[in-house]
Amino acid sequence: MNFFIRVLKTLFGIWAGILFTISMIFSTMCFFLVFSIASKKKAPHIAHRYISRNWAKLIFPIFGVRVRVKNRSFIQPDKTYVFVANHRSQLDIPAYAIACKNTLRFLAKEELTKIPFLGYVINKLYISVNRKDKAARARSMDNMIASLREGISVFICPEGTRNKSNEPLIEFHDGAFRLAILAQVPLAVMTVLNSGKLLSPLHPIELSPGTIYCVWEKPIETLGMTEEDIPNLREQAKDLMKKQIEAFESRSAISVLTS
Repeated sequence: MNFFIRVLKTLFGIWAGILFTISMIFSTMCFFLVFSIASKKKAPHIAHRYISRNWAKLIFPIFGVRVRVKNRSFIQPDKTYVFVANHRSQLDIPAYAIACKNTLRFLAKEELTKIPFLGYVINKLYISVNRKDKAARARSMDNMIASLREGISVFICPEGTRNKSNEPLIEFHDGAFRLAILAQVPLAVMTVLNSGKLLSPLHPIELSPGTIYCVWEKPIETLGMTEEDIPNLREQAKDLMKKQIEAFESRSAISVLTS
C-alpha cells in the first residue's frame, strides 16, 4: 500500500513539475517585459506584486496546495523589514511570496543563477551570494543594505539550505541578524508549517496535496542594537520558530490519535 501511494505521489509530482516548468517559462517572459519597460525603481515592485505573488497563487491550486497565513496584520505592507523563515521544502518559496505582500528580494545561492529561466529571475529579483567567498559575502551584505535603503525588504532563510534532518530546525547563520542590526530595520519572523509533509526534501518529486501554514510573529525592533546583540537576536528568532513547529506537531499528533 505504501509503495502504491509513493508511486501516485511521484506521478503527481512529475505532472506538477511539468506545469511548474511551463509556468516558469511564461513568468520569465513577463519578468523580462517588466524589466525592459518599467523603470529600475518601479520594476521590482511591479514584478513582486503582479507576477511573483500571482504566479504562486496560480500554481498552488493546480498542485492541490492551499496556504493559510496567520497574523498577517503584524506586517505593514508599506514598511521595510528583514524577513526570516525556516526552510524545509521546495514549496516554501511560493508560500513566502503569498504570505508576504511587501516588495522583497530573496538572498539566493549563486549557483541557482545558472538554472535556465530561473537564473534570469534570480539575477533580476534576488541578491545572489557565493557563500564560499568572503569578499562575495561582504558584497552581498552591501547589496542587501542598499536594497533596504531603497525601501525593498530582504528575505533570508537563516538555515542556509533546506532542512533535511529530523530536527525542527538546523543551525542558523548570522547574516540575516547582522543585516537587520546594521541597517537598523525590524526583523520579521515567519514560521512555515507542514510544507515538508507535502513535498519532503528527502523525496523532492513525491508531492501530496494539502495545506501550508505561515505564521508571522510581531516584528522585532533592532533600533539601538549593535553587533554584540547578534547571538541574542538569532536565538530569539530561532526560539519563536521552534515553538511554532513544536506546537503544530503536537496538534497534528493529537489529531492522529483522536481520529
